[in-house]
Amino acid sequence: MKTRNLLIACCLPIFAWAQSFNNLPVNTQKPPLHGRHWMAITGKPLAATAGAMIFTKGGNAIDASCAMLAATCTMWDVLSWGGETQALIYNPKTKKVVAINALGVAPTGATADFFKGKGMKYPPEFGPLAAVTPGTPGGLMTMLAEYGTMSLKEVLAPAMQMAEGYPIEAQTANSIERAKDQIKQWPYSKKVFLPHLGEKREAPNAGEVFVQKDLVATLQKLVETEQQALKKGKDRKAAIYAAYDRFYKGDIAKEIARGTQEQGGLITEQDLANWKVKIEEPLSTNYRGIEVYKLQQWTQGPAFLQTLNILENYDLKSMGYNSTRYIHTVYQAMNLAFADRDFYYGDPAFAPEEPMKGLLSKEYAKERMKLINTERNDAKAAPGDPYPFEGKQNPYTELLKGWGNSQASNFQISNPLDEKFLEAFTAGTTSVEAADKEGWVVSITPSGGWVPACIAGNTGVGLSQRMQSFVLDAKENPFNVVELGKRPRVTLTPTLALKDGKPFLSFAKQAGDEQDQLLLQFFLNVVEFGMTVQEACEAPSFKTQQMYSSFGDHEKVPGGLTLNSAMPAWVRKDLGRMGYKITYQDRTSGPINAIWFDWANGTFWGGSSNHGEDYGLGW
Repeated sequence: MKTRNLLIACCLPIFAWAQSFNNLPVNTQKPPLHGRHWMAITGKPLAATAGAMIFTKGGNAIDASCAMLAATCTMWDVLSWGGETQALIYNPKTKKVVAINALGVAPTGATADFFKGKGMKYPPEFGPLAAVTPGTPGGLMTMLAEYGTMSLKEVLAPAMQMAEGYPIEAQTANSIERAKDQIKQWPYSKKVFLPHLGEKREAPNAGEVFVQKDLVATLQKLVETEQQALKKGKDRKAAIYAAYDRFYKGDIAKEIARGTQEQGGLITEQDLANWKVKIEEPLSTNYRGIEVYKLQQWTQGPAFLQTLNILENYDLKSMGYNSTRYIHTVYQAMNLAFADRDFYYGDPAFAPEEPMKGLLSKEYAKERMKLINTERNDAKAAPGDPYPFEGKQNPYTELLKGWGNSQASNFQISNPLDEKFLEAFTAGTTSVEAADKEGWVVSITPSGGWVPACIAGNTGVGLSQRMQSFVLDAKENPFNVVELGKRPRVTLTPTLALKDGKPFLSFAKQAGDEQDQLLLQFFLNVVEFGMTVQEACEAPSFKTQQMYSSFGDHEKVPGGLTLNSAMPAWVRKDLGRMGYKITYQDRTSGPINAIWFDWANGTFWGGSSNHGEDYGLGW
């Protein structure tokens, strides 16, 4: 008996030690980030360091996010200074979420007839004709002026140091080398990107100090303008907007227009002067008591909200994480929402008015869910009719009847492994997440001007490639036909979620049309399956290619499903029987960057997916 009691006594500490692991996250390839004062996460570790530098100097989350945005643009982290910036900001003073629309617009001469006259089905993927007006500089300066605390000089300092020369990482250096034949078409790009012209490797080598003299000069002009305005007695906000005006109405704008037109582009000085950043009301829905916010229908973000509305009618948790039934249900709900995206989303500043009230109604979601076949994939999932759910009659009934059929041979493909399709489907973008102890939260999905970018004259500014997201035929989407001054419907989609009136999650990711479908699964991982933020970032996801790509030839793969390679054999077999065309990837989770707010302890948890170079810092 004494021996038995001694054995029990000895084992109790071991048992308690083992039980303590129940409170720890499962093994993740990256550790979660923790912070009490601030959190800074983005697509490159060096850029996250830029955010940390600003925080340590007393800046808030807006200041830090602007510094990270500037750094990622300077590092060509699948975007550049001439691209576009989309953001959601939680303002702790008003306890409201605001949306930043810094997407460029179609320039003078960009009409459907213009591109059709060149024999194009869509605006081109690359080059000066692919460019909308630059949006990121305006977006950065507007966020900083309206919600930040620091000067433009302070916030741009890390990016300017990098433009003077930083050790370029292998990912970007190798992408430049792969794209060098395209880069050589544009003289200003060739000058910047190919320092070893004529050698076997013409791009920079990994670790080589990459210098961008023209970009340094452009950023210096912005800082000089701000500092001169301050000396004249203007306040911080007015001084930043003086720099804004120099970029869009001064000598920088003049050189952007000249350099773009020299290379065959359309952007004029007037296009730049007329463009403005918009501060907007975001769209939202309530999912099981959580308020989820997205940008308006000029992005694909509302499709995330529509999918949540459909899925709220199911008991997802009881299905089991990544079970056959779960994957099939979420996939089908996404297909219905993305079919609506493909037909109804566009720039709300232009007629016709998108039926967003109907699309986001809970009643419409219940009507859409009736179309889900529990046994088979519906490869012909089509847009619905949301107009009755806002008391109107659909003016596009005839277009809907033929949608996806008459032109199917032109823009559907049957090979889910098509390399060009997959590259376009996941093109570009990075993400920026920041939060601070004062309560400011920022989620940004900036993009545009990725390698191979056409650089606008002697500015060092790489132009956007976002024109390709327009359509030229109203039969595809009457709301997204290219038009002067119009914003294309883009894939870029940051997310904020509030619970009990306080920030709950801030999350975003890169990769084109994948964004909202993987962000959706991340959200469900946390809300339905109780994962930590890092677990949710790394957790195996699945992807549909059944929606039309927003890039290139706007193709799709009906029934296309990408599964994680670790998916069990019986799930693969079941889904194959249900009509899916299955491909596999070892990593399917992102890269997602996210912050979870631990109100019980007054801290932040940061997460970042286990592929890509995304990561961050917290304090």
